[in-house]
Amino acid sequence: MNAAAERMPSLYLSHGAPPLADDPLWTRELAAWSAGLPRPKAILMVSAHWEEAPLALSATTTVPLLYDFWGFPEHYYRVQYAAPGAPGLAESVRKLLRGAGMPVQDVPDRGLDHGAYVPLKEMFPAADIPVLQISMPTLDPRKLMDVGRRLAPLRDEGVLIVGSGFFTHNLAALRQEGLPSWSVEFDDWGHRALIDQDVDALLDFENKAPAGRLAHPRTEHFAPLFVTLGTAEEELGGGRSVIDGFWMGLAKRSVQFG
Repeated sequence: MNAAAERMPSLYLSHGAPPLADDPLWTRELAAWSAGLPRPKAILMVSAHWEEAPLALSATTTVPLLYDFWGFPEHYYRVQYAAPGAPGLAESVRKLLRGAGMPVQDVPDRGLDHGAYVPLKEMFPAADIPVLQISMPTLDPRKLMDVGRRLAPLRDEGVLIVGSGFFTHNLAALRQEGLPSWSVEFDDWGHRALIDQDVDALLDFENKAPAGRLAHPRTEHFAPLFVTLGTAEEELGGGRSVIDGFWMGLAKRSVQFG
């Protein structure tokens, strides 16, 4: 990787589901967001949909996508996103993490899952930027922040680091009418905690946030935020929400640092 490249921002985005492509507002929001970013040399994705320990690196060549969802209409399984692999980025990740004593494994046949390719297809539709996905080796927020700290130097090499989850994620919302109060309350709390740079509260969100356990019955969709926070630890004061609002009752808040 080129250490003289422009320093990239670090993102956390709410990635939606395969039907994201059918939501004209959301697709416009993602396209407008990417249009305002410097062009990345490569993209490093951390998706809520890949938990594996030790930390794993996806394919470094172009392989088929991973359609990791069930029960959707057939056309969602025909979506393509043939981004180039990123072997140079993979080697940089290995060096940074192994140098910090973190084990790393390779899964050379794993394609991008929907937490990665669904938003990337809207943000970088040409699929001409190399992409590498890594797993979350844990859901412990503090350990994920440490992973982010180790990966932060990649931003100075032109790498866009993206944590992809959902700001609230309780699929019971999909079966309710109206906007759930727990989703609104958690979104407002999380927004204020980010503005206040209250990392301690965010780390303990299950206990500190109103409706924390309702907003995230399982925490994997909030967890990528902590990788993002680790990559931008010295720039939290410059963070901003780029997308907010709700989709089918779930908060789609997405933030940028740097």
